[in-house]
Amino acid sequence: MSHANAALTPRARLRLARLVVDDGWPVARAAELFQVSWPTANRWAGRYRELGPAAMTDRSSRPQHQPNRTPVRIVRRIVSLRRRHRLGPVQLADRTGVPASTVHAVLTRCRLNRLSHLDRHTGEPIRRYEHPYPGAMLHVDVKKLGNIPDGGGWRYLGRAQGKKNRAATAGKPRNNHRNPRIGTAFIHTVLDDHSRVAYAEIHDDETAATATAVLRNAVTWFTDRGITSIERVLSDNGSAYRSHLWRDTCHDLGITPKKTRPYRPQTNGKIERFHRTLADGWAFKQLYPTEQARRDALPAWLHHYNHHRPHTAIGQLPPITRLTNLPGQYN
Repeated sequence: MSHANAALTPRARLRLARLVVDDGWPVARAAELFQVSWPTANRWAGRYRELGPAAMTDRSSRPQHQPNRTPVRIVRRIVSLRRRHRLGPVQLADRTGVPASTVHAVLTRCRLNRLSHLDRHTGEPIRRYEHPYPGAMLHVDVKKLGNIPDGGGWRYLGRAQGKKNRAATAGKPRNNHRNPRIGTAFIHTVLDDHSRVAYAEIHDDETAATATAVLRNAVTWFTDRGITSIERVLSDNGSAYRSHLWRDTCHDLGITPKKTRPYRPQTNGKIERFHRTLADGWAFKQLYPTEQARRDALPAWLHHYNHHRPHTAIGQLPPITRLTNLPGQYN
């Protein structure tokens, strides 16, 4: 890429070179027309004569030979120690016998200069990806939340009052200690990889029948918003997603089912991060007097997330802005 003060852009270089080579202009006259020096005009004409239009772009300034560059075996040892032991430049310098500044330069060149770039458990560099268009990949998962007893839960009222409200909640079966079983809310979530647009339903179980029904509803919901072709769906290895019903449903919808590596939730990291946002922005944001009140608040929060909340991963824009030409998308 040309620098800000360059006299010639690649297009102007090509015009200059063609005047000299193809039209037979003197180099001095072409240089005067484009207001550059004779050597500059002669250089671009020579490159065009030798390599054609492709030579009009800037070449790399990297030297062809670097005799003082850190040997490959040292680089490999630095990278290996960094991944396995998460050591800093000073400790790595002591083990490898090179200056700490050299170690830091190697880590920066290999994009390992920040420990946050490495997976905490495996030491492998974190691979971030984003599919190029909506519908290329859907992420699915289930977020489990304990139901709220009538009167409010312990998170806002404290343990003592929370236990009283739980004991006073009517219409719930009792366990062996005569305490009511409040139950669990299973939030089935579906997230588009490219746009981060999210769909969610709350159910009382996470069976294969429920999971497949949510997927069908989500595909219809995304279709109404312009995502007419879903190619893949990524899930963990839960029993619902390993079932024949899930496989057959994906086949009927024309979707290829994908699974994460066992015990590696980072593979499905986008929806895991969405669950954290869901918990902070909706589930635990305020005191809900009943479980039904919290469930009733979910659609409004999802609309705010999709249409109004800035998303840092897509340039501080709401997810819906990545679904173009939607009527009423900013309402």
